[in-house]
Amino acid sequence: MVNLKQSILAGLFSIITIGILTLLTYKTEFGIFLIASFGSSMVLLYGYPESPFAQPKNVFFGHLVTAIVGMIVLHFVPLPLFITIPIAVGFGVGLMILFNVTHPPAGGNPIIVIVGSVSLDYLFSPIIMGSIIIIISAIIINRFILKKSYPSQK
Repeated sequence: MVNLKQSILAGLFSIITIGILTLLTYKTEFGIFLIASFGSSMVLLYGYPESPFAQPKNVFFGHLVTAIVGMIVLHFVPLPLFITIPIAVGFGVGLMILFNVTHPPAGGNPIIVIVGSVSLDYLFSPIIMGSIIIIISAIIINRFILKKSYPSQK
């Protein structure tokens, strides 16, 4: 019964958070706030908020580091996609681990950046602004609605 309640709540709060990002992206002129890897972030933020991978610094810097790596490889490594994508993912994963900001969903960001051939603005919106929105949502929902200790006080 605990798994059923946890799964329903995680699903519901994922709908709310991704709904906010979707509305901002498609119903305002503020920019893009939604990326595929944020969907994966919901699994950690609402299903397993006690995980070190779900903590705000990991969410924010994990997404930021991997997006920056994707940008660098996209703009400065003139090789075919079948070479640049694995290089960018590998370096992104390695740097998240090195800097102790591992957030597994962010491992997909270099792929999104390179395949989408995005501009530098992408770092601000959706990466920075979207990450901040999902972190604030996770804090409000986990701490104040679900009464969980989030972010973890470890």
